[in-house]
Amino acid sequence: MLMNNYDVIIIGAGPGGIFSAYELVNLRPDLKVAVFEAGKPLEERKCPIDGDKVKSCINCPSCAIMRGFGGAGAFSDGKYNITNDFGGTLYEHIGKEKALELMKYVDGINLANGGEGTKLYSTAGSSFKKICLENKLHLLDASVRHLGTDKNYQVLGNIFNVLKDKADFYFNSPVGDLKVLEDGTFEVECEGKSFTCKKCIVSVGRSGSKWIEKVCNELDIETYSNRVDIGVRVELPAVVFSDLTSELYESKIVYRTEKFEDKVRTFCMNPNGYVVNENTNGIVTVNGHSFDAPELQSENTNFALLVAKHFSEPFKDSNGYGESIARLSNMLGGGVIVQRFGDLMRGRRSNMSRIEESSVRPTLKATPGDLSLVLPKRILDGIIEMIYALDKIAPGTANDDTLLYGVEVKFYNMEVAINDRLETRYPGLFVIGDGSGVTHSLSHASASGVFVAREIAEE
Repeated sequence: MLMNNYDVIIIGAGPGGIFSAYELVNLRPDLKVAVFEAGKPLEERKCPIDGDKVKSCINCPSCAIMRGFGGAGAFSDGKYNITNDFGGTLYEHIGKEKALELMKYVDGINLANGGEGTKLYSTAGSSFKKICLENKLHLLDASVRHLGTDKNYQVLGNIFNVLKDKADFYFNSPVGDLKVLEDGTFEVECEGKSFTCKKCIVSVGRSGSKWIEKVCNELDIETYSNRVDIGVRVELPAVVFSDLTSELYESKIVYRTEKFEDKVRTFCMNPNGYVVNENTNGIVTVNGHSFDAPELQSENTNFALLVAKHFSEPFKDSNGYGESIARLSNMLGGGVIVQRFGDLMRGRRSNMSRIEESSVRPTLKATPGDLSLVLPKRILDGIIEMIYALDKIAPGTANDDTLLYGVEVKFYNMEVAINDRLETRYPGLFVIGDGSGVTHSLSHASASGVFVAREIAEE
Protein backbone atom coordinates (compact mmCIF):
# COMPACT_ATOMS: atom_id res chain seq x y z
CA MET A 1 0.00 0.00 0.00
CA LEU A 2 1.14 3.54 -0.77
CA MET A 3 2.43 5.33 2.34
CA ASN A 4 2.24 9.10 2.83
CA ASN A 5 3.84 10.77 5.82
CA TYR A 6 2.49 13.84 7.60
CA ASP A 7 3.27 15.69 10.79
CA VAL A 8 -0.43 16.07 11.62
CA ILE A 9 -3.50 14.33 10.20
CA ILE A 10 -6.94 15.74 10.97
CA ILE A 11 -9.89 13.40 10.48
CA GLY A 12 -13.02 15.43 9.77
CA ALA A 13 -13.49 18.89 8.23
CA GLY A 14 -16.22 20.13 10.55
CA PRO A 15 -15.66 23.17 12.80
CA GLY A 16 -13.22 21.35 15.09
CA GLY A 17 -11.09 20.09 12.22
CA ILE A 18 -11.26 23.38 10.32
CA PHE A 19 -10.06 25.47 13.23
CA SER A 20 -7.37 22.94 14.13
CA ALA A 21 -6.03 23.28 10.60
CA TYR A 22 -6.43 27.07 10.58
CA GLU A 23 -4.47 27.53 13.78
CA LEU A 24 -1.79 24.99 12.87
CA VAL A 25 -0.96 26.44 9.45
CA ASN A 26 -0.71 29.90 10.99
CA LEU A 27 1.37 28.97 14.04
CA ARG A 28 3.50 26.28 12.39
CA PRO A 29 3.61 26.68 8.61
CA ASP A 30 6.59 24.29 8.61
CA LEU A 31 4.35 21.35 9.56
CA LYS A 32 2.91 19.06 6.91
CA VAL A 33 -0.85 18.85 7.59
CA ALA A 34 -3.55 16.71 5.96
CA VAL A 35 -7.33 16.84 6.42
CA PHE A 36 -9.51 13.82 5.56
CA GLU A 37 -13.23 14.36 5.02
CA ALA A 38 -15.86 11.74 4.15
CA GLY A 39 -18.02 14.31 2.37
CA LYS A 40 -17.61 16.78 -0.46
CA PRO A 41 -15.95 20.20 -0.82
CA LEU A 42 -18.18 23.08 0.26
CA GLU A 43 -19.14 24.20 -3.26
CA GLU A 44 -20.26 20.65 -4.17
CA ARG A 45 -22.50 20.17 -1.15
CA LYS A 46 -26.09 20.27 -2.34
CA CYS A 47 -29.09 18.36 -1.06
CA PRO A 48 -31.11 16.90 -4.00
CA ILE A 49 -34.44 17.68 -2.31
CA ASP A 50 -35.88 20.54 -4.38
CA GLY A 51 -39.56 20.25 -3.38
CA ASP A 52 -40.48 19.61 -7.01
CA LYS A 53 -38.83 16.58 -8.63
CA VAL A 54 -37.33 15.32 -5.37
CA LYS A 55 -39.65 15.86 -2.41
CA SER A 56 -38.06 13.70 0.29
CA CYS A 57 -34.77 12.16 1.33
CA ILE A 58 -33.32 9.67 -1.18
CA ASN A 59 -30.54 8.47 1.18
CA CYS A 60 -27.48 9.68 -0.72
CA PRO A 61 -24.27 7.69 -0.06
CA SER A 62 -22.90 10.75 1.75
CA CYS A 63 -25.47 13.23 3.05
CA ALA A 64 -24.61 16.70 1.71
CA ILE A 65 -26.32 18.32 4.68
CA MET A 66 -24.47 16.35 7.34
CA ARG A 67 -21.05 15.79 5.75
CA GLY A 68 -18.49 17.76 3.80
CA PHE A 69 -16.34 20.83 4.45
CA GLY A 70 -17.99 22.74 7.27
CA GLY A 71 -19.54 19.65 8.84
CA ALA A 72 -23.19 19.40 9.85
CA GLY A 73 -23.13 23.10 10.78
CA ALA A 74 -22.39 24.34 7.25
CA PHE A 75 -26.07 24.79 6.44
CA SER A 76 -27.19 25.68 9.93
CA ASP A 77 -28.08 29.28 10.54
CA GLY A 78 -24.58 29.98 11.83
CA LYS A 79 -25.27 30.67 15.49
CA TYR A 80 -22.12 30.87 17.63
CA ASN A 81 -23.16 30.79 21.28
CA ILE A 82 -20.35 32.23 23.39
CA THR A 83 -21.14 30.71 26.76
CA ASN A 84 -20.28 27.88 29.15
CA ASP A 85 -23.93 27.47 30.21
CA PHE A 86 -24.73 25.21 27.26
CA GLY A 87 -23.11 23.79 24.15
CA GLY A 88 -20.89 21.28 25.89
CA THR A 89 -18.52 20.74 28.78
CA LEU A 90 -15.24 21.87 27.20
CA TYR A 91 -14.65 24.10 30.23
CA GLU A 92 -14.39 21.04 32.45
CA HIS A 93 -11.16 20.16 30.62
CA ILE A 94 -9.59 23.53 29.85
CA GLY A 95 -11.25 25.91 32.33
CA LYS A 96 -14.10 28.40 31.92
CA GLU A 97 -11.94 31.45 31.18
CA LYS A 98 -9.87 29.66 28.54
CA ALA A 99 -13.00 28.23 26.91
CA LEU A 100 -14.63 31.67 26.64
CA GLU A 101 -11.38 33.22 25.41
CA LEU A 102 -11.12 30.67 22.60
CA MET A 103 -14.79 31.08 21.61
CA LYS A 104 -14.24 34.84 21.30
CA TYR A 105 -11.07 34.18 19.30
CA VAL A 106 -13.05 32.00 16.86
CA ASP A 107 -15.70 34.73 16.62
CA GLY A 108 -12.96 37.17 15.59
CA ILE A 109 -11.77 34.82 12.84
CA ASN A 110 -15.32 34.46 11.53
CA LEU A 111 -15.72 38.25 11.45
CA ALA A 112 -12.42 38.65 9.60
CA ASN A 113 -13.50 36.11 6.97
CA GLY A 114 -16.83 37.53 5.86
CA GLY A 115 -18.87 37.72 9.05
CA GLU A 116 -18.38 41.45 9.60
CA GLY A 117 -21.56 43.42 10.12
CA THR A 118 -23.46 40.56 11.76
CA LYS A 119 -25.03 41.24 15.12
CA LEU A 120 -23.88 39.96 18.52
CA TYR A 121 -26.89 39.44 20.80
CA SER A 122 -26.70 39.05 24.58
CA THR A 123 -29.00 38.02 27.41
CA ALA A 124 -27.07 40.26 29.83
CA GLY A 125 -29.44 42.73 31.46
CA SER A 126 -32.43 41.40 29.56
CA SER A 127 -35.82 42.02 31.18
CA PHE A 128 -36.92 38.63 29.82
CA LYS A 129 -34.88 36.84 32.48
CA LYS A 130 -37.23 38.18 35.17
CA ILE A 131 -40.33 37.49 33.07
CA CYS A 132 -39.19 33.90 32.55
CA LEU A 133 -38.52 33.31 36.24
CA GLU A 134 -41.98 34.63 37.09
CA ASN A 135 -43.39 31.86 34.89
CA LYS A 136 -41.20 28.96 36.08
CA LEU A 137 -38.86 29.30 33.12
CA HIS A 138 -35.11 29.85 33.21
CA LEU A 139 -33.35 31.92 30.52
CA LEU A 140 -29.73 30.82 30.16
CA ASP A 141 -26.94 33.38 29.84
CA ALA A 142 -25.17 33.71 26.49
CA SER A 143 -23.78 36.00 23.85
CA VAL A 144 -24.92 34.90 20.41
CA ARG A 145 -23.33 35.77 17.08
CA HIS A 146 -25.82 35.13 14.29
CA LEU A 147 -24.14 34.74 10.91
CA GLY A 148 -27.13 33.29 9.08
CA THR A 149 -26.99 30.34 6.71
CA ASP A 150 -25.90 32.59 3.83
CA LYS A 151 -23.11 34.41 5.71
CA ASN A 152 -21.99 31.20 7.41
CA TYR A 153 -21.47 29.65 3.95
CA GLN A 154 -19.41 32.65 2.83
CA VAL A 155 -17.23 32.52 5.95
CA LEU A 156 -16.52 28.82 5.45
CA GLY A 157 -15.62 29.45 1.81
CA ASN A 158 -13.19 32.22 2.73
CA ILE A 159 -11.55 30.10 5.42
CA PHE A 160 -11.12 27.24 2.95
CA ASN A 161 -9.42 29.63 0.52
CA VAL A 162 -6.93 30.42 3.29
CA LEU A 163 -6.30 26.74 4.01
CA LYS A 164 -6.36 25.04 0.60
CA ASP A 165 -2.75 25.84 -0.34
CA LYS A 166 -1.37 25.30 3.17
CA ALA A 167 -2.76 21.83 3.95
CA ASP A 168 -3.61 18.75 1.89
CA PHE A 169 -7.36 18.10 1.73
CA TYR A 170 -8.77 14.67 0.88
CA PHE A 171 -12.50 14.93 0.15
CA ASN A 172 -14.87 12.00 -0.44
CA SER A 173 -12.32 10.06 1.60
CA PRO A 174 -13.88 8.26 4.58
CA VAL A 175 -11.22 6.91 6.89
CA GLY A 176 -11.44 3.18 7.51
CA ASP A 177 -8.97 2.21 10.21
CA LEU A 178 -6.89 4.21 12.65
CA LYS A 179 -3.93 2.36 14.14
CA VAL A 180 -1.26 3.14 16.73
CA LEU A 181 2.15 1.97 15.53
CA GLU A 182 4.93 0.58 17.73
CA ASP A 183 6.95 3.80 17.55
CA GLY A 184 3.99 5.82 18.87
CA THR A 185 3.03 7.29 15.50
CA PHE A 186 -0.34 6.73 13.83
CA GLU A 187 -1.50 5.08 10.64
CA VAL A 188 -4.66 6.19 8.86
CA GLU A 189 -6.14 3.85 6.25
CA CYS A 190 -8.31 5.34 3.55
CA GLU A 191 -9.58 3.47 0.49
CA GLY A 192 -6.62 1.12 0.22
CA LYS A 193 -3.97 3.74 0.98
CA SER A 194 -2.11 4.28 4.22
CA PHE A 195 -0.98 7.59 5.67
CA THR A 196 1.18 8.05 8.76
CA CYS A 197 1.49 10.97 11.14
CA LYS A 198 3.15 12.00 14.37
CA LYS A 199 -0.01 13.63 15.71
CA CYS A 200 -3.61 12.77 14.88
CA ILE A 201 -6.67 14.91 15.58
CA VAL A 202 -10.02 13.11 15.37
CA SER A 203 -12.92 15.51 14.74
CA VAL A 204 -15.62 13.42 13.10
CA GLY A 205 -18.73 15.13 14.51
CA ARG A 206 -22.02 13.47 15.37
CA SER A 207 -22.27 11.79 11.97
CA GLY A 208 -19.07 9.89 12.83
CA SER A 209 -20.50 8.46 16.06
CA LYS A 210 -20.45 4.84 14.94
CA TRP A 211 -16.94 5.16 13.50
CA ILE A 212 -15.43 6.70 16.64
CA GLU A 213 -17.13 4.04 18.74
CA LYS A 214 -15.47 1.36 16.57
CA VAL A 215 -12.05 3.04 16.88
CA CYS A 216 -12.34 3.33 20.66
CA ASN A 217 -13.23 -0.36 20.92
CA GLU A 218 -10.28 -1.37 18.75
CA LEU A 219 -7.81 0.85 20.61
CA ASP A 220 -9.23 0.09 24.05
CA ILE A 221 -10.08 3.74 24.73
CA GLU A 222 -12.68 4.06 27.45
CA THR A 223 -16.02 5.69 26.62
CA TYR A 224 -18.97 6.78 28.73
CA SER A 225 -22.66 6.76 27.91
CA ASN A 226 -24.07 10.15 26.99
CA ARG A 227 -27.62 11.46 26.74
CA VAL A 228 -30.02 11.78 23.85
CA ASP A 229 -32.43 14.71 23.35
CA ILE A 230 -35.82 13.90 21.83
CA GLY A 231 -38.62 16.25 20.90
CA VAL A 232 -40.29 18.29 18.17
CA ARG A 233 -39.67 21.40 16.12
CA VAL A 234 -42.26 24.11 16.68
CA GLU A 235 -43.24 26.50 13.87
CA LEU A 236 -45.43 29.55 14.43
CA PRO A 237 -45.84 33.12 13.14
CA ALA A 238 -42.64 35.11 13.69
CA VAL A 239 -44.60 37.87 15.42
CA VAL A 240 -45.40 35.55 18.36
CA PHE A 241 -41.76 35.44 19.46
CA SER A 242 -40.71 38.79 17.96
CA ASP A 243 -40.17 40.51 21.32
CA LEU A 244 -37.66 37.84 22.36
CA THR A 245 -35.98 37.30 19.01
CA SER A 246 -35.51 41.00 18.23
CA GLU A 247 -33.63 41.48 21.49
CA LEU A 248 -31.99 38.07 22.06
CA TYR A 249 -32.28 36.28 18.70
CA GLU A 250 -31.46 32.89 20.26
CA SER A 251 -33.13 32.35 23.63
CA LYS A 252 -32.23 29.16 25.46
CA ILE A 253 -35.11 28.62 27.90
CA VAL A 254 -35.32 25.68 30.31
CA TYR A 255 -38.47 24.41 32.04
CA ARG A 256 -38.81 21.69 34.68
CA THR A 257 -42.06 19.80 34.24
CA GLU A 258 -44.46 19.56 37.16
CA LYS A 259 -45.49 16.00 36.43
CA PHE A 260 -42.11 14.26 36.11
CA GLU A 261 -39.62 17.07 36.90
CA ASP A 262 -37.98 16.44 33.53
CA LYS A 263 -36.07 19.30 31.92
CA VAL A 264 -37.46 20.59 28.62
CA ARG A 265 -35.51 23.24 26.72
CA THR A 266 -35.76 25.39 23.65
CA PHE A 267 -33.01 24.82 21.13
CA CYS A 268 -31.87 26.28 17.79
CA MET A 269 -34.33 29.16 17.47
CA ASN A 270 -34.65 30.46 13.89
CA PRO A 271 -36.50 33.77 13.56
CA ASN A 272 -38.07 34.13 10.11
CA GLY A 273 -36.52 30.76 9.32
CA TYR A 274 -37.27 27.46 7.64
CA VAL A 275 -37.83 23.92 8.88
CA VAL A 276 -35.62 21.39 7.07
CA ASN A 277 -34.96 17.67 6.87
CA GLU A 278 -31.83 16.14 8.37
CA ASN A 279 -30.40 12.70 7.65
CA THR A 280 -28.39 10.96 10.37
CA ASN A 281 -27.16 7.47 9.58
CA GLY A 282 -30.06 6.95 7.17
CA ILE A 283 -32.72 8.23 9.57
CA VAL A 284 -34.66 11.35 8.57
CA THR A 285 -35.25 13.83 11.38
CA VAL A 286 -36.11 17.53 11.44
CA ASN A 287 -34.02 20.67 12.00
CA GLY A 288 -34.20 24.37 11.18
CA HIS A 289 -32.21 27.27 9.79
CA SER A 290 -32.56 30.92 8.92
CA PHE A 291 -30.90 33.50 6.69
CA ASP A 292 -29.31 36.85 7.44
CA ALA A 293 -30.55 38.50 4.22
CA PRO A 294 -34.11 39.89 4.66
CA GLU A 295 -35.19 38.84 1.16
CA LEU A 296 -34.51 35.19 2.04
CA GLN A 297 -36.53 35.17 5.25
CA SER A 298 -39.92 33.56 5.90
CA GLU A 299 -42.91 34.78 7.92
CA ASN A 300 -42.41 32.06 10.55
CA THR A 301 -40.11 31.35 13.47
CA ASN A 302 -39.15 27.81 14.37
CA PHE A 303 -37.37 26.23 17.32
CA ALA A 304 -36.92 22.82 18.89
CA LEU A 305 -38.41 21.66 22.18
CA LEU A 306 -36.24 18.85 23.51
CA VAL A 307 -36.40 16.53 26.50
CA ALA A 308 -33.04 15.15 27.62
CA LYS A 309 -32.97 11.46 28.52
CA HIS A 310 -30.10 10.03 30.55
CA PHE A 311 -29.97 6.27 31.06
CA SER A 312 -28.50 4.29 33.93
CA GLU A 313 -27.24 0.71 34.04
CA PRO A 314 -27.70 -1.68 32.40
CA PHE A 315 -28.88 0.30 29.33
CA LYS A 316 -26.10 2.19 27.54
CA ASP A 317 -27.30 2.77 23.97
CA SER A 318 -28.94 6.19 24.33
CA ASN A 319 -28.48 6.93 20.61
CA GLY A 320 -30.11 3.61 19.73
CA TYR A 321 -33.13 4.62 21.77
CA GLY A 322 -33.41 7.93 19.90
CA GLU A 323 -32.92 6.21 16.55
CA SER A 324 -35.74 3.76 17.25
CA ILE A 325 -38.17 6.63 17.88
CA ALA A 326 -37.03 8.42 14.73
CA ARG A 327 -37.43 5.21 12.70
CA LEU A 328 -41.01 4.89 13.97
CA SER A 329 -41.72 8.40 12.68
CA ASN A 330 -40.16 7.49 9.32
CA MET A 331 -42.27 4.32 9.23
CA LEU A 332 -45.55 6.15 9.84
CA GLY A 333 -44.86 9.28 7.82
CA GLY A 334 -42.27 8.22 5.28
CA GLY A 335 -40.06 10.86 6.86
CA VAL A 336 -40.99 13.82 9.06
CA ILE A 337 -44.53 14.09 10.52
CA VAL A 338 -46.29 17.44 11.04
CA GLN A 339 -49.26 18.02 13.37
CA ARG A 340 -51.26 21.05 14.47
CA PHE A 341 -51.09 21.65 18.21
CA GLY A 342 -54.88 21.85 18.30
CA ASP A 343 -55.19 18.42 16.69
CA LEU A 344 -52.70 16.94 19.15
CA MET A 345 -54.66 18.29 22.12
CA ARG A 346 -57.93 16.94 20.66
CA GLY A 347 -56.42 13.48 20.23
CA ARG A 348 -56.71 13.38 16.45
CA ARG A 349 -54.22 13.20 13.63
CA SER A 350 -53.71 16.14 11.33
CA ASN A 351 -54.63 15.67 7.69
CA MET A 352 -53.80 17.66 4.59
CA SER A 353 -56.99 19.73 4.65
CA ARG A 354 -56.46 20.81 8.27
CA ILE A 355 -52.85 21.77 7.50
CA GLU A 356 -53.91 23.72 4.40
CA GLU A 357 -56.60 25.56 6.39
CA SER A 358 -54.11 26.45 9.13
CA SER A 359 -53.12 30.10 9.56
CA VAL A 360 -49.48 28.96 9.76
CA ARG A 361 -48.01 28.10 6.35
CA PRO A 362 -45.54 25.21 6.81
CA THR A 363 -42.04 25.85 5.41
CA LEU A 364 -41.28 22.11 5.11
CA LYS A 365 -43.30 19.62 3.10
CA ALA A 366 -43.97 16.93 5.72
CA THR A 367 -46.57 14.20 6.19
CA PRO A 368 -49.61 15.18 8.31
CA GLY A 369 -49.97 12.69 11.14
CA ASP A 370 -50.23 12.01 14.86
CA LEU A 371 -47.12 12.52 17.00
CA SER A 372 -48.76 10.77 19.95
CA LEU A 373 -48.24 7.50 18.05
CA VAL A 374 -44.51 8.20 17.85
CA LEU A 375 -43.28 10.00 20.95
CA PRO A 376 -43.31 8.29 24.36
CA LYS A 377 -46.04 9.71 26.60
CA ARG A 378 -43.60 11.11 29.17
CA ILE A 379 -41.73 13.09 26.52
CA LEU A 380 -44.92 14.31 24.83
CA ASP A 381 -46.44 15.36 28.16
CA GLY A 382 -43.31 17.42 28.89
CA ILE A 383 -43.46 19.13 25.50
CA ILE A 384 -47.14 20.03 25.97
CA GLU A 385 -46.39 21.46 29.44
CA MET A 386 -43.56 23.53 27.97
CA ILE A 387 -45.76 24.92 25.18
CA TYR A 388 -48.29 26.17 27.74
CA ALA A 389 -45.47 27.64 29.86
CA LEU A 390 -44.03 29.48 26.84
CA ASP A 391 -47.52 30.75 26.01
CA LYS A 392 -47.35 32.86 29.18
CA ILE A 393 -44.27 34.80 27.99
CA ALA A 394 -45.08 34.61 24.26
CA PRO A 395 -48.89 34.55 23.94
CA GLY A 396 -49.90 32.62 20.85
CA THR A 397 -47.44 29.76 21.31
CA ALA A 398 -50.27 27.42 22.33
CA ASN A 399 -52.57 28.42 19.46
CA ASP A 400 -54.35 25.58 17.66
CA ASP A 401 -52.53 26.32 14.40
CA THR A 402 -49.02 26.13 15.86
CA LEU A 403 -47.24 23.37 13.94
CA LEU A 404 -45.21 20.57 15.53
CA TYR A 405 -42.77 18.59 13.37
CA GLY A 406 -41.38 15.31 14.59
CA VAL A 407 -39.23 13.95 15.47
CA GLU A 408 -36.24 16.07 16.28
CA VAL A 409 -33.42 14.09 17.86
CA LYS A 410 -30.05 15.41 19.01
CA PHE A 411 -27.63 12.53 19.16
CA TYR A 412 -24.59 12.87 21.38
CA ASN A 413 -21.54 10.74 20.84
CA MET A 414 -20.35 8.43 23.55
CA GLU A 415 -18.05 10.63 25.64
CA VAL A 416 -14.46 9.62 24.95
CA ALA A 417 -12.00 9.43 27.84
CA ILE A 418 -9.59 12.34 27.26
CA ASN A 419 -7.33 14.35 29.54
CA ASP A 420 -7.12 18.10 30.03
CA ARG A 421 -5.19 18.37 26.75
CA LEU A 422 -8.14 16.65 24.98
CA GLU A 423 -5.75 13.74 24.42
CA THR A 424 -6.56 10.03 24.69
CA ARG A 425 -4.46 7.44 26.51
CA TYR A 426 -2.20 7.50 23.44
CA PRO A 427 0.08 10.58 23.46
CA GLY A 428 -0.52 12.56 20.29
CA LEU A 429 -4.00 11.18 19.59
CA PHE A 430 -6.56 13.90 20.25
CA VAL A 431 -10.36 13.66 20.03
CA ILE A 432 -12.21 16.97 19.71
CA GLY A 433 -15.50 18.52 18.64
CA ASP A 434 -18.90 16.87 18.87
CA GLY A 435 -17.34 13.50 18.03
CA SER A 436 -15.73 13.52 21.46
CA GLY A 437 -19.07 13.83 23.25
CA VAL A 438 -17.58 16.84 25.08
CA THR A 439 -18.80 19.63 22.78
CA HIS A 440 -22.33 20.07 21.40
CA SER A 441 -22.11 23.32 19.44
CA LEU A 442 -20.29 25.19 16.67
CA SER A 443 -18.53 27.50 19.10
CA HIS A 444 -17.33 24.81 21.53
CA ALA A 445 -16.21 22.49 18.72
CA SER A 446 -14.29 25.31 17.02
CA ALA A 447 -12.67 26.33 20.30
CA SER A 448 -11.57 22.75 20.97
CA GLY A 449 -9.85 22.73 17.58
CA VAL A 450 -7.89 25.90 18.32
CA PHE A 451 -6.92 24.58 21.76
CA VAL A 452 -5.45 21.30 20.43
CA ALA A 453 -3.67 23.04 17.56
CA ARG A 454 -1.92 25.31 20.05
CA GLU A 455 -0.97 22.32 22.19
CA ILE A 456 0.61 20.63 19.15
CA ALA A 457 2.28 23.84 17.92
CA GLU A 458 3.97 24.38 21.28
CA GLU A 459 5.46 20.88 21.16
